Amino acid sequence: MRTALVIGTGLIGTSAALALTQRGVTVHLADHDPEQARTAAALGAGTDAAPEGPVDLVIVAAPPAHVAGLLADAMRQGLARGYLDVASVKGGPRRELEALGLDLGAYLGTHPMSGREKSGPLAATGDLFEGRPWVLTPTRDTDTEVLNLALELVSHCRAVPVVMDADAHDRAVALVSHMPHLVSSMVAARLEHADEAAVRLCGQGIRDVTRIAASDPRMWIDILSANPGPVADLLADVAADLDETVGALRALQSSDEDKRRAGSTGIEAVLRRGNAGQVRVPGKHGSAPRAYETVVVLIDDQPGQLARIFADAGRAGVNIEDVRIEHATGQQAGLVQLSVEPQAVPVLADALRERGWALRQ
Repeated sequence: MRTALVIGTGLIGTSAALALTQRGVTVHLADHDPEQARTAAALGAGTDAAPEGPVDLVIVAAPPAHVAGLLADAMRQGLARGYLDVASVKGGPRRELEALGLDLGAYLGTHPMSGREKSGPLAATGDLFEGRPWVLTPTRDTDTEVLNLALELVSHCRAVPVVMDADAHDRAVALVSHMPHLVSSMVAARLEHADEAAVRLCGQGIRDVTRIAASDPRMWIDILSANPGPVADLLADVAADLDETVGALRALQSSDEDKRRAGSTGIEAVLRRGNAGQVRVPGKHGSAPRAYETVVVLIDDQPGQLARIFADAGRAGVNIEDVRIEHATGQQAGLVQLSVEPQAVPVLADALRERGWALRQ
């Protein structure tokens, strides 16, 4: 691939353009908002000048509702040898293109499974997709050349290609992305009018659950409008679980011992089902999840503290598998939770204490 045209210079489009540009591909940028394309160009993602002739690959990075129209226009103009989109829903756009009577041999629907809560070109980075799954949905009609161009794009972005059927992809993202986003938003909505005293008690748990609720609602309306059925089915299942859980909690309030016992059994069942599902979430680098143990370090909120901890862990020969920070309410301090292999815990703890760090149990 020598040339590409990215249509849509938001977070995903600009990030892909940055990755391609960094690997020597000449990237042209287009957007319905010319100022946004100029911003992406200023960031080094390519040029907002139109290509002089057909490019190797057109990448449509637009909301699902606009994908088919943009692809159809590009294909009718013969802008490229191959065409793909990076929308989060795959079945709908393909069916729209089929209804328009277009030859879909030159088209491939794709979806990089990566993103951020922030949107727009200023949030883009060239390494956004590194190590992340990038779904490809080829059919028997897909030209081999187009599939190879898509694989080259994924390679340039240092992502991991995953081949799926388009409708199977849509059901999968409903489960692992779209439904969780709505649940996160519904939990976060409980905080909107909560007492300030209650909100001040927020810890890492509520931050974890509500983090993705910070995303742009307009973007999510576009996504959910393109995949409403599978998401609604999943939410109906969640609603059934909620009804049963509410009933179990009410039973725990009863003065009848049998009802309390039944309520306890119901709560335990949903918690254990949660345990069983959570362990299926892929671990580091997409491998099977592993059990790590945590070393908790008290730090001051000052520049260089995390760098010092990582350096001290490195000197001790300990690899930090994951890290989380819980900030202390009303204090310039926090707790750093370092996840390491179980056998590394005593080594790391001793090394950090020797270097003056305060550890918490």
